[in-house]
This record gives sequence, C-alpha cells and structure tokens, in this order.
Amino acid sequence: MKQPVLDVDKQVQQSLRYFFETFHRIGSALATVKAFRKQGLLFPRRPRHGLHKGDLLWVDLTHSRAVQVLHNPRYAGAFAYGRHRTRRTVDGKGTCRLLPPDQWILLQDVHPGYISWDQYQANQRQLRENAQALGQDRKSAPREGPALLQGLVLCGVCGKRMTVRYHDRDGCRVPDYVCQRDGIEHGERVCQSIKGEPIDKSISELLLQTMTPMALDVALTVQQEIHTRLDEVDRMRHKQVERARYEADLAQRRYMYVDPANRFVADTLEAEWNSKLRLLNEAQEQYERMRQQNHLTIDEAQRTRIAALANDFPRLWQHPQTPDRERKRMIRLLLEDVTLIKRDQISVHVRFKGGAVKTLILPLPLSAPQLRKTDEAVVQEIDRLLDHHT
Repeated sequence: MKQPVLDVDKQVQQSLRYFFETFHRIGSALATVKAFRKQGLLFPRRPRHGLHKGDLLWVDLTHSRAVQVLHNPRYAGAFAYGRHRTRRTVDGKGTCRLLPPDQWILLQDVHPGYISWDQYQANQRQLRENAQALGQDRKSAPREGPALLQGLVLCGVCGKRMTVRYHDRDGCRVPDYVCQRDGIEHGERVCQSIKGEPIDKSISELLLQTMTPMALDVALTVQQEIHTRLDEVDRMRHKQVERARYEADLAQRRYMYVDPANRFVADTLEAEWNSKLRLLNEAQEQYERMRQQNHLTIDEAQRTRIAALANDFPRLWQHPQTPDRERKRMIRLLLEDVTLIKRDQISVHVRFKGGAVKTLILPLPLSAPQLRKTDEAVVQEIDRLLDHHT
C-alpha cells in the first residue's frame, strides 16, 4: 500500500516551509504574498487538469492560493474528507460551501506534513481573526489609522472585542474605542464608548518603560533574524536559478538530438530552447539584483542603526515619520490584549505576551462643555473684582 510522502523536490519543500514560516511571522495571508513578491520568490504548483496536468510549475504566489494552502489540513499531515458540501438548486446550478471542521471526517498524523496540527489550528485562528467579513469576535490585522490598540481592546463589561470609531478634531483623526456589536445587532445603546487618545498615550508610556531594560536583547534578536531570513531567501532564489539552468540545458539537449532535416520539430525545440535561455537570464539578473539589495540592507551602517535601537527606541517610537501600522505591529509583539472598564474612572488591564499583567487607572476625560468652561477660580476672581471695577 502506497503511503503519502512529502514532495520529492527539495525546492518545493523549502518553498512551502518558508511560506508557513512567513505567515507565522507576519500573521496575514496578503502580507505573505507581498513578502514573496518583494523577495522575487515563486511558488510551486501542480495543475490537476489541462495541458500541464501533474507538471511542476513555478508561478507567482496569489492571495487565493495562499489562503487555500493555509486552510488545507493535508499540509499538517492530516487526511480530511467531506470538507465541502455541494447542492443542486432548483435551476440546476450547483452551490458549494465549506463545512465546519467538526463535520469533517478527519484523521490526524496519517502522513508527514510541513507543519504540526497545533500550528495548523493556530493558523486557522489567525485567519478567522483577520477575516473582516465574519461576524464573530476577531482580532484584525494591523491597519492604517492612529488607534494604536485597534483589534486588541476587549470590553470589560460584556467581554466582546471593541471596535474603533474615528472623528475629526482640529484637523486630526481621533479614535474612540466602542463596544457596539450588541447595540447594532439588537438596536440597543452601546455597551461602552471610551476616548482612545488618553488610552493610547498611557499604553505608549507603559511600552517605553517596558522596552527599556529589554531593548538590547530585542535589537540583537532582530539583527540575527534579519541575517537568517536573508540567507534563507538567498538560497531559495539560487535554487530558482539552478532550476532555470537545468531546464535550459534540457531544452538544449532535446534540440541537439533532433534530426536537423525535420524542421517542424527542430524549429519548435529551438524556440523552446531560446525561451528557456531567456528565462534563465531573467532569473540570474533578478538573483543578482535582489542579492545586491540585501547586502545593502545589512551593511555596517544598518547594523549600527539596529544596535542603536537599544538606546534610541523612544525616538523611533515617537518619530513623526514612523507609520501607525508599524507602531501597531510593535505593540502586538508585546501585548496580548487590553481590557477597558469605564466607571467613575477608567481601568486599563494590560496583558503582555507570556502572561504578565499590568493595571492602569486613568481619570475620566473631560467632556467638550467642561473643556470650554471657564475655570472656577477665574469666575470667583471676576465676582470679587465686580465690587470695585466695571
């Protein structure tokens, strides 16, 4: 009885492992696709139908393909049957929908996989949290906007995840953290609405205080990780050049073996050889170009700047040119979530990665009328002066 095995092509194995590692690091299927495109990496594909059925093709990674691979339990060494259900409608057309995992026929650890079953389940949780179309509780991926805790805030009253609502003030976008899901679903008033500006400011100060003793270790870890990733990507691009060279040599041998008098076949094989040579030249040029860019990325000046993060993290965090998306990514490396409770004061319960907890107590922000109201001491002084002055 034949047993399923990993693809015999080592480059295919390396590409798939790098794909899952990239998604684990970035946490977004679309960002993984962008990372492959930025590094000039192709993705393996074996068509099930058509002219190239069963052939190994190297193509650009697409978002739909990335999501399909992430959802497929086969890459975790599991056999799944009945993942989809197809039904015929009254007009004769078929509809297909994905069933929940508890309705599958699922056998785990039946063959080798590229990831473990725990990693597969973690990927599914991450995909659900990133899905904007789902109506369930989720922690979305970092996006544009000044709300630093977007996707990380939990309501301390009902336990649901709070969303972000922006409004303009003095030409700037100001966030509010709002627990409004039940209000939208049932037409009720919102559970909590808390001004986000003082919350974000307090979290920023806490983050700067927390990062100070560990900044050196973080900088050294980032530096080592950059070296490791670039070396791995360089090896994968070099594999692409080697494969292109092999296919060009194979096309050359086919052309050399054909009878020159058979021009119909010889012309076709010559055109294929020229095409393979052109692809080889493009792969070599891209490899050299990307390699030079990577060397520029890790030059001595860059190493110095990375090491300087140990003592210069506050300037990086507070620099006006640092994008909001990058600040959010930094926060997600340290924080698991933040729970807000608004009573006579605002309680901010911060949960760090690893389980450490910190609680902050903040005063309620002043309302718009209170901000515009004249200070009570000024009013009393005016009353006193009215007795002797006009």
